[in-house]
Amino acid sequence: MLKHGLPRLRDGGSVIINSSVVGLTSDAGISGYATAKHAQVGLMRTAAKEAASRGIRVNSLHPGPTDTEFQREIEVSATGAPPDVAARLFEARIPLSRHACAEEIAQCVLFLACADSSFMTGATLAVDGGMHI
Repeated sequence: MLKHGLPRLRDGGSVIINSSVVGLTSDAGISGYATAKHAQVGLMRTAAKEAASRGIRVNSLHPGPTDTEFQREIEVSATGAPPDVAARLFEARIPLSRHACAEEIAQCVLFLACADSSFMTGATLAVDGGMHI
């Protein structure tokens, strides 16, 4: 997407790479996934430097568990527990002890896209309830 989209983006634009908290952390047994998410951070940092002369900002967003059907399926698959138990197991690993709602993630995307973040480029924005710490 960056290869073909960045040359066509207007100067002064904003690129947001959606990653995962795993792009800032890792865990046993997820080497392939962690490698892919860490690669997104490297891509973002390189693109941020390459696009800076055009005033284009490039940042990455790293959400933690979010209350969606997709996340619920992952949790059940990962734990083998019923959905309510699986959710509690995941929430036990989140310092704020809850899942994000989709609107919270969307608000952070809007922040990175708008002028309020005009001096941010090459940044990783963790929206993970503290999982990365």
